[in-house]
Amino acid sequence: MVTEAPLRLVTADELLKLDAQGFYGELIRGVLCEMPPPGIRHGKICLKVGAILLSFVERQNLGTVVSNDAGVWLERNPDTVRGPDVSFFSDEHMPLDSDIPGYAEVIPDLVVEVRSPNDSLSELHDKALMWLSYGAHLVWVVVPETRTVDVYRSSRDISTVSEGGELQGGDVLPGFRCELEDIFGPQPEPSK
Repeated sequence: MVTEAPLRLVTADELLKLDAQGFYGELIRGVLCEMPPPGIRHGKICLKVGAILLSFVERQNLGTVVSNDAGVWLERNPDTVRGPDVSFFSDEHMPLDSDIPGYAEVIPDLVVEVRSPNDSLSELHDKALMWLSYGAHLVWVVVPETRTVDVYRSSRDISTVSEGGELQGGDVLPGFRCELEDIFGPQPEPSK
């Protein structure tokens, strides 16, 4: 009789140490989920969104903006750590003087996920709903191919901002407005 050894579950603390060894990915219920680097376009859009949010949030002294999959600890025993592309934590949930060397243990108020070449739209939809289920108040799913942003306020309140439209911060970031062109750049010229 052949039996398989039980799968050894990884902890969030072990995941943090794996970063130094070059591991890039998330932890879902103790199982490592490696993700390939998503490419230049993805990185440019994450940086643009992060910079726009950071500028607004710092001017208003509203909280903390992090990007590049900083990591949020969602579950324990077994541990789940997911990394949004960009996230905003209000000062109420993460005080401005916080210095957290590891993963955030509070849910971001705003989560931004940018579609990478390996993401399906249904996976991103599920991920947006997952963030809402854990307590995020607003999720933006940025889709570079269509130059649109799907805005999730709840599982039933989902809308799409299209070319020429404007993202708004709603109750999460009152007064925040951003033209989509500021994220995607000017519309490319049609090929001849």
